[in-house]
Amino acid sequence: MASLLETRSAPAIDRASNARGIVAMVVGMGCFVTGDTLIKIIGRDMPIGQIMFFRGLFATLLIGMSVVATGVWRQYRTVLSPLVAWRTLGEIGSTIFFFAGLVRLPFADAAAIGQFTPLAMTAGAALFLMEPVGWRRWLATLAGLIGVLIIIRPGTSAFNWAALLIVVCVLFVALRDLITRQLGPDVPTLLIILVGSFAVTVSGLLVRPFESWIALEGATIAGLALSALSASGGYYGSIVAMRSGEVSVVAPFRYSAIIFALIWAYLLFGEMPDLWAWAGIVIVIGAGLYTVHRERVRRREAGVPALTARPS
Repeated sequence: MASLLETRSAPAIDRASNARGIVAMVVGMGCFVTGDTLIKIIGRDMPIGQIMFFRGLFATLLIGMSVVATGVWRQYRTVLSPLVAWRTLGEIGSTIFFFAGLVRLPFADAAAIGQFTPLAMTAGAALFLMEPVGWRRWLATLAGLIGVLIIIRPGTSAFNWAALLIVVCVLFVALRDLITRQLGPDVPTLLIILVGSFAVTVSGLLVRPFESWIALEGATIAGLALSALSASGGYYGSIVAMRSGEVSVVAPFRYSAIIFALIWAYLLFGEMPDLWAWAGIVIVIGAGLYTVHRERVRRREAGVPALTARPS
């Protein structure tokens, strides 16, 4: 949610605000992982396009009600731009590849590979946005990539080709979030999320001729609706988190997602990462935390105020 941030001169954020941000981030990550867990269960017997359509439909309805209730729909012209279109492409691509990989991979492995996203964004910001990235953060990004390779272990009997789908998903997420950072403060967050959700819904419908959709039972419909609600809760929690506390304090708690993923993987799927996967997970998370630390040090040395949130 980097697009929600701006640099500004403001009073220091107090401990209570940081604590509120941390709690919101942890709750948000728990919601995201719970939604993904439901998709993994449902996706065993359900085509990807059908999942995208029905979960997207429920999410679009939920977000749409919020857009109407808050009145931000009146600013619809702000999302009629090429940048929003490119961001939406990133949203669609990340959803397709994540769902496709999620249903074919051990749950914890898929979640762990996804934690490479912040590091991919660091590299993308340097390569495409010309943002200054020092050698320490480049090394951290390389270390994170090595961690991902340790998790997926290409060329060995442990390799699962579906891991590459999650890697591609990470690239689309990085594209989406880097473009989001370029959107102006006049574009309401809820409208951005609504456009992405609606586009995913339509994309799922467009692949209908190439899939054999199944009849939905009540339990499946309930699972899709709950997954959409969980995803919406995740978005809301992460927004509240980034608007409550300092980024350098709150952002590391994104990695709480892997804890939730490990718990659900063990309880629901009987999965537990092996020693190599554990090593990769530790490297990826460690590299990400170090990158956050170096960003905080860099900003302090440059005399730049802490990043705080801006209103939607």
